[in-house]
Amino acid sequence: MNQDLSDGLFAPRPPADDGQGGEQAASEASRPMTRRERRDAEEHQGHRRPGRKRHPLRSALIILIALALVGGAGYAALGGLSGMLPKIGFGSEAPADYEGPGSGAVDVVVREGQTATDIGQTLVKADVIASAQSFVNAANADPKAASAIQPGSYELREKMRAADAFAWLANKDNRTAAGVTVREGLWNSEIFALLAEQTDTPLADYKKAVSAGIGLPKEARGNAEGWLFPSTYQFEEDASAAAQLKVMVKRMVSELEKAGVPRDQWERTLTIASIIEGESGSSDRDKVARVILNRLDGGNSETNGRLEMDSTVHFIYQERGKAGTTDEQRSSSSPYNTYKVKGLPPGPINSPGAAAIEAAENPASGDWLYFVTVNPDTGETKFATTFAQHQKNQKQFQTWCSENKDRC
Repeated sequence: MNQDLSDGLFAPRPPADDGQGGEQAASEASRPMTRRERRDAEEHQGHRRPGRKRHPLRSALIILIALALVGGAGYAALGGLSGMLPKIGFGSEAPADYEGPGSGAVDVVVREGQTATDIGQTLVKADVIASAQSFVNAANADPKAASAIQPGSYELREKMRAADAFAWLANKDNRTAAGVTVREGLWNSEIFALLAEQTDTPLADYKKAVSAGIGLPKEARGNAEGWLFPSTYQFEEDASAAAQLKVMVKRMVSELEKAGVPRDQWERTLTIASIIEGESGSSDRDKVARVILNRLDGGNSETNGRLEMDSTVHFIYQERGKAGTTDEQRSSSSPYNTYKVKGLPPGPINSPGAAAIEAAENPASGDWLYFVTVNPDTGETKFATTFAQHQKNQKQFQTWCSENKDRC
């Protein structure tokens, strides 16, 4: 049908013959058509209203324009926020770095407990490198070498490449001063003598410092034994005895926290760790820890709660160099004599290292009650669950002693 669109949209519908007479039809024909009626009329006549038909290209164009407007608004919003958002490194510039190889000579001190960032900042202050971040990046690229950097004094050049400075520090042979190394398992008396000799500090100053206060936690009850962490330290040239010991105590507290030891267990853990340090080789620490805990069990009828450890007896007499103990020594009335006194001694018997602390906190699984180092030269240690088994192992130790009488 070729009817004009205007007719289809606006002309009144012809009256319908519904069988109810012409009057009703005329009345309906005289009133205006509703929108729905007009739409029905268009569909009936095969027409569509203008503006409703949209070409696919036109629709696509409208969508693109809308996206562009939204995207533009978003870009503007991000542009306004860019000054407040952190830079996340999309194409970020590399940290400042010198071309190297550098010149002159600069003395730098790496101190105990410093991180890569700390060392990097020290190098920047000395104008050895251009930025701490460039040093941190070099350390992150080679974690094994980073862990090899030791406290001490080093001579470097000014304006070095960060990677070159890092490689230089990672080689311990480049230390000009190695600092003071306190090994694991030493008694405080030995530590004081070592520090006095290495730092030219009067020996008497260390005992005075402990009495005056060196930052011991309340758990130590004023006793510094066991609270001086063994490591390599680079103290200030004029550091007093108190300053040196404070650094060591602070490091021990840090190690206990790092190992996850609850504070109310610090003293107990250090005591157990010190016995482990005095009794075992590196491969048996966790097993020795288990023996200690098994023997402390009050329900154990074989040991009745006694540790019977030679290391605690050696602590009483402050003597080194002999394997085993004598009958006379084991008869001591000291509370540290674990052959006579049940349970743990009153406190640590030496300064344990991180590995011994870890073993005390995480002992091996087993039901051993006895152990003996059958060959002190190699550290070979044998463990037993019964006294009969232990006696067989002791015979091997006695054989070693018969061949090394000056050491037993």
